Amino acid sequence: MTEVSPEVVAQLAPTGVLRAGINMSNFLLVVDKTASGDPIGPSPSLALAIADALGVPLKLVPFDTPSEVAAAAGKNIWDIGNIGAEPQRATVMDFTAAYVEIQATYLVPPGSPIQSVDEVDRPGNRISVSKGSAYGLYLENHIKQAELLAVEGGDAAFDAFVNDKLEAYASLRPRLVTEVEKMPGSRILDGQFSAVQQAVGVNKGNPAAYAWVKDFVETAKSSGMVAGFIETHGVQGKLSVAPPA
Repeated sequence: MTEVSPEVVAQLAPTGVLRAGINMSNFLLVVDKTASGDPIGPSPSLALAIADALGVPLKLVPFDTPSEVAAAAGKNIWDIGNIGAEPQRATVMDFTAAYVEIQATYLVPPGSPIQSVDEVDRPGNRISVSKGSAYGLYLENHIKQAELLAVEGGDAAFDAFVNDKLEAYASLRPRLVTEVEKMPGSRILDGQFSAVQQAVGVNKGNPAAYAWVKDFVETAKSSGMVAGFIETHGVQGKLSVAPPA
């Protein structure tokens, strides 16, 4: 890992504290809260490791959705933002390579003729997805023939899939393992349409900080630090350490 220079500290923690924007809606990266309400999970743990390496205190700044983290970029609210890296968000943030990946796929209703992920994007199919999610943004960029219905919040997106009798519901595989139990006869499709790349974002205009954080993330993966966070927080088999950049 490259040495922490005063310039890096000044860019990453201009207030003397590392403020980390944390997406509270990802149940794999934030698995619980402390008694005082601070998030607990792989994402907060990585933020703490970055703060410790910088030699500054950490302040966790929770957001209800990843879209809210991205919307706060450049507004002096957070110094790093831990969310999925997607092209739309990269216009306002500089992302490291992913530190963990999460498979995203589809749930289809009982009796559905759809057998594979490739069969979903066809005329007449309607897909429900959580608005602003990383996998939802991916589908916005890639769905060509089906109708994509972005619904605010994962629970509401699932309800729309059920109540409106839609052809598919897109989400993270670990969530679908729970949702499939709510609809007897429904099926989770094999494979994936995307692997959500959870990364660390830095406000634009901080090249020294960005270079250092990119290097930190690669070291965190190769050293076993990220794997340790996954084990500590009990999300083995749901999160996987991302490959090297």
